[in-house]
Amino acid sequence: MTAPEVIVYTTPTCPYCTVVKEFLSKNNVVYEEKNVAVDKAALKEMLGYTGRSAVPTVKIGDEVIVGFDKARITQLLGL
Repeated sequence: MTAPEVIVYTTPTCPYCTVVKEFLSKNNVVYEEKNVAVDKAALKEMLGYTGRSAVPTVKIGDEVIVGFDKARITQLLGL
C-alpha cells in the first residue's frame, strides 16, 4: 500500500505547527510543508480546503484536519 501524500500548512510563529512536524518526523512520515505566511498560493489552497486561515492544517490524502488532532492523524496514517 502506498503511503498517502501529507501536506502541512504552517506559519513560522505557530507552536502547534512545530508539534505536528515533530510528530510526523518522529514517526518517519514524509511530508511537504507549505508556509502560508509567505506562499500566497498555498494560503489560497488551504482556504479552498477549509474556508479558514487556521494553522496547522494537515492534508493526508483526501482528508483535511485543522489543528493537531493526534488521534485522527495517527488513524489516517496507520501509525
